[in-house]
Amino acid sequence: IDNRLGGWWSYRASKAALNQLLRTLAIHWHRRGIVVLALHPGTVRTALSEPFVANVKHEVFDVHDAATRLLDVLLGADLEHSGHFYDYANRRIDY
Repeated sequence: IDNRLGGWWSYRASKAALNQLLRTLAIHWHRRGIVVLALHPGTVRTALSEPFVANVKHEVFDVHDAATRLLDVLLGADLEHSGHFYDYANRRIDY
């Protein structure tokens, strides 16, 4: 995960905590056949991302397209996927 610039301490700490929470939930809910995933939507054009979008070198998605892509990932997931991190193109991302 990109951290070449430092900063954003609370944001980065909250993401690390969320990743661990999802992994722990996946272990718990696996026993009941429930899939838990972490999802990366890519860069989505929102009010929050607007100041940074001009510097982005990759594709930027509108909200509807991002949601549709994530839904496709969710609908294709099974227990084998549970506890892992996937991007909008259903590519597994290492924690």
